[in-house]
Amino acid sequence: MRLCLGKLNFIIMGISALMILVGFTMMVCEPSTSEAFNPEVFAPMHWEYAGTVCFLGYVLMIVGICVKGKRKPIIEEEPVNEVAAEEVEAEAEVVAEPEAE
Repeated sequence: MRLCLGKLNFIIMGISALMILVGFTMMVCEPSTSEAFNPEVFAPMHWEYAGTVCFLGYVLMIVGICVKGKRKPIIEEEPVNEVAAEEVEAEAEVVAEPEAE
């Protein structure tokens, strides 16, 4: 089975998915309530760094999808045994011979 994307594409997309998950995990913090204000909600890690990590993860995902890697050529399958090889050769000779009238 041959896929449209190569091994390198899947590696890049896996790394980018991890970056996106890490970015969203960095955004998590204790929320502010009506009784208590949590100033950590506005910490740079939750707004700047986490957003940047997520953005870079999404950009890397696009790169992982668009990059064109080396592809192996399709190798034609040969007959499994000698009998099958002889049948293929016989069929080729029948097709190659012109009909006599």
